[in-house]
Amino acid sequence: MKKICLLCLSLLYLTTVQADEKIASPDGRVILTLCLDNGQPAYQVAYDGQTVIAPSALGLVTNIGDYSQGLAQKSVVTKTVKESYALRNIKQSHVDYEATEAVASYEQDGQNVMDIIFRVSNRDVAFRYKVYPKKEARVCVVERETSGFVLPDGTTTFLCPQSKPMGGFARTSPSYETPYTTDDAMGKNGWGEGYTFPCLFKAPAGWVLISETGTDGDYVGCRLLNETGGTYRIGFPQQGELNGVGSVTPAMSLPGETPWRTITVGPLANIMETTVPFDLVQPKYEASQDYIYGKGSWSWIIGMDPSCNFDEQKRYIDFSAAMGYQSVLIDAFWDQQIGYEKMAELARYGKEKGVGIFLWYNSNGSWNDAFQTPIGKMNNSRIRREEMRWMQENGIRGIKVDFFGGDKQPMMQLYEDILADANDFGLLVIFHGCTLPRGWERMYPNYAASEAVLASENLHFGQGACDAEARNATIHAFVRNTVGSMDFGGSALNKRYSADNQHGTVRKTSDVYALATAVLFQSAVQHFALAPNNLTDAPAWAIDFMKRVPTTWDEVKLIDGYPGKYVIMARRCGLKWYVVGINADEQPLKKMVTLPMFEKGTELTIYSDDAQLNGSVKSLKQNKKQQIMMTIPCNGGIVITATY
Repeated sequence: MKKICLLCLSLLYLTTVQADEKIASPDGRVILTLCLDNGQPAYQVAYDGQTVIAPSALGLVTNIGDYSQGLAQKSVVTKTVKESYALRNIKQSHVDYEATEAVASYEQDGQNVMDIIFRVSNRDVAFRYKVYPKKEARVCVVERETSGFVLPDGTTTFLCPQSKPMGGFARTSPSYETPYTTDDAMGKNGWGEGYTFPCLFKAPAGWVLISETGTDGDYVGCRLLNETGGTYRIGFPQQGELNGVGSVTPAMSLPGETPWRTITVGPLANIMETTVPFDLVQPKYEASQDYIYGKGSWSWIIGMDPSCNFDEQKRYIDFSAAMGYQSVLIDAFWDQQIGYEKMAELARYGKEKGVGIFLWYNSNGSWNDAFQTPIGKMNNSRIRREEMRWMQENGIRGIKVDFFGGDKQPMMQLYEDILADANDFGLLVIFHGCTLPRGWERMYPNYAASEAVLASENLHFGQGACDAEARNATIHAFVRNTVGSMDFGGSALNKRYSADNQHGTVRKTSDVYALATAVLFQSAVQHFALAPNNLTDAPAWAIDFMKRVPTTWDEVKLIDGYPGKYVIMARRCGLKWYVVGINADEQPLKKMVTLPMFEKGTELTIYSDDAQLNGSVKSLKQNKKQQIMMTIPCNGGIVITATY
């Protein structure tokens, strides 16, 4: 069969309707049990025979019918799904996906009203709803989902509270930049508004990561609400988002499908290595060109708004060229402080140096008070396309669009429209002050990354963020960055967050930590928090590493770790493995780790810290047991690569 992605389906078979249907993963370790109790559908999930999701509700309530009760199960059709696909801009460049799919069809009053589609792979369970027309009704509004997730007693939580709308800086919340709690009790609801996806839980029988994927302009972005104890459910946006404009409920044409709700289960390695956000979606359009990913520099994190001037950006272009980087990101107020004519000149200069330019834009129309310019361009299709045509004519490589207004359907449509228009003009897109990406790397070929995390700007704005930098990083690796590219903007080598490196907040982490997070944080486009002065005031070994570190990866492996405490993981680019670790615990981390990716006798280059966070580089040959004793001080790091 000829197609872009190879898809092999086994023969279908029809299962006789039973009180309970068990759907097993290909390896049999994940079991989803589907039941119908007095007309109400429900499910539960077990891993290695132990419950990780207790019996939980399923269903939708729409304005044309309540499909959470009064249902009759018509049939359950199962098949095996196998697909191989390649994607350069996620954690794993080639994916072989296999899952058991089950489509449960439901009737109400003798009419087929809804399917629930399940996928069960060796580490993930996913489900979504398909709603059918009802008599003359060809459209509907989904008023709420009854989709629930009941966690077993004894489960602890690792969650990021959803902020209230129209708060914070220039009334730009929710911007998905709130701090995580770790090992917290169930039964809480964040700051009263639930939690931002993804949501991590430690159940007695294993870890559970709950999120969603496949969200586009046909639905709303969702969150997780706690009802009571261990019972969580899907929540729609808050009314105040988008400055109160628009409904919190999605409208659908029928037949129509919801996004996927995803549940990754098992050991922490399953959480870090899952590809489920991308397994369940397909590209929405073809890439207009072969997009260039890679490394870049960024003046704003060190120099703030005043650095967005012609001379400083020319200096950063020279810096990127000296580092062998592919781009420079020029942030807010460039239209006023540089201007369009001089920006075109900078683009020409960058082209001579082999350095492309990303330009910052405000998303704003009327959803918050963010005043940074350029403003009033990305929210209007006609103006947006004129702006993008100018960028294409002048060789601009991409855009960073900031300050979005929430997760209502019109805002999700705006994300999609910006991406589609940008592809028409050959532009990569980074989002900031934005929602979580939901499979967008595969859905939109010119999508690069999203912030949606308490990112590096906070290190400039407050010492508390610097003090907690390592702790937060060990959480992001297990939660936020597991489901999508994360534009953190880190790996600073300045001692202080200021242009003269003498004032401002103090970086508490080591230089080796900075190198480690360049690998730990995954994004195909990375604009690091390096500065031109680092060419002379940072260790030569650190600069050399930051010149060579990749931003696209072929494989990821968790070695060891615990959210909020430490993480040791490995990424492979081509034949070369990078093993990195960071520690947030007050006590030094001492671990004997096995590294099978390095064969016996391989000469290794090891970057490590002493107790005072002074970094150094040494060579060591891999022993016959393929083991290395690691010692990582608090706020320190380690990096191990083969010497070739």
